[in-house]
Amino acid sequence: MGQLSLFDDRSVSAPLASRLRPETLEEYVGQKHLLGEGKLLRQLIDRDQISSMIFWGPPGVGKTTLARIIAGRTRASFVEFSAVTSGIKDIKEVMAQAEQNRMMGIRTLLFVDEIHRFNKAQQDAFLPYVEKGSIILVGATTENPSFEINAALLSRCKVFVLKALDENDLKELLAHALASPKGLGSMEIAIEEEHLFAIARFANGDARTALNTLEMAVLNGEIDGSGKIHVNAEVLSQCMNRRSLLYDKNGEEHYNLISALHKSMRNSDPDAAVYWLCRMLDGGEEPLYIARRLIRFASEDVGMADSQALQVAVAAYQACHFLGMPECDVHLTHAVVYLSMAPKSNALYAACEHCKKDVRELPAEPVPLQICNAPTGLMKELDYGKGYIYAHDTEEKLTKMKCLPESLADRRYYLPTREGHEREVKERLEEILRWKND
Repeated sequence: MGQLSLFDDRSVSAPLASRLRPETLEEYVGQKHLLGEGKLLRQLIDRDQISSMIFWGPPGVGKTTLARIIAGRTRASFVEFSAVTSGIKDIKEVMAQAEQNRMMGIRTLLFVDEIHRFNKAQQDAFLPYVEKGSIILVGATTENPSFEINAALLSRCKVFVLKALDENDLKELLAHALASPKGLGSMEIAIEEEHLFAIARFANGDARTALNTLEMAVLNGEIDGSGKIHVNAEVLSQCMNRRSLLYDKNGEEHYNLISALHKSMRNSDPDAAVYWLCRMLDGGEEPLYIARRLIRFASEDVGMADSQALQVAVAAYQACHFLGMPECDVHLTHAVVYLSMAPKSNALYAACEHCKKDVRELPAEPVPLQICNAPTGLMKELDYGKGYIYAHDTEEKLTKMKCLPESLADRRYYLPTREGHEREVKERLEEILRWKND
């Protein structure tokens, strides 16, 4: 009961991250590239010359907090919107009120959290009001605005990129939390400096995660006879038993990490490939998704240089299907290392892309008659199958019969490399072509 009584006071009943939300730029931690002395955003805020803008950055870096600070310093009515819970009707109501404010000479600063969740129609609803100055739109997003914000709206907004907080920023924030009366300053807490750095490292740039972890550690700390709370390594490890990584399975970081895995394997770097694999798994990625990407890689980047790679990748997919997490992580590691170390050839991928281009852009040529099937008498009379030679009837098991349409007779799509087993394929193909051209 002693631990619960620490937080019985209503003044400290809200989460630590909420109680310590900065109210001024002086209290705000991080983003010095935007808010340092002489920086553009700082000057716009100080001069009260804010225009519509988008804050783009990972979770927990202070996008919402910064919008509220701006609202407090600007002579404008502040309206906060959530793209998760608001629709067109809500937008129109707010816009009508903003238009009335404009007629009375009052600006409206509209903050839209997670603006990327609005669809095109909802985003378009802001356009006329942004254009005539009824609102100053400040949107916050964790997604790349180039992909998620309408071009027309984006062109009317200045994009500011907020960066993940570094460990020193987070350490400063944690120290402030321990000292501030709004935070944990009213308690006597014993926690080692190295433990604060461990929390900062664990938070991975996210202030909210750092403060939540500190609060959890304090709540679970040991209280001695004098009421002092001791946060030891064991308590801290329990609070950090799963690393909170920036990972959104539907967002940009999802594609960044799968790209990192793919390119590390392509570069024959098994250590980097295993690292990115584990990052994805630890972030909650579906192992079957990763396995499907490995199957694609096996043919796209390894191909005929080692056809066994495709079998290994398919086997890893089946293992993931049979076992699931956490057991299948070693099977994915097996496949990732195999693919990283396999000889590389993109000849199959290049052949496929080249051929697809021809299929899209050139006329659809008829199948040469000599390789057409002739199941009926009429089709035989029309020369279907005439001139066909059964390769197995020849000594060489080859014929000089043309199988491509006449307009593509000399086209070469598959150009084998000399990597791995594909060297043998290349030599065999060159031998066949020489025989056919004799």
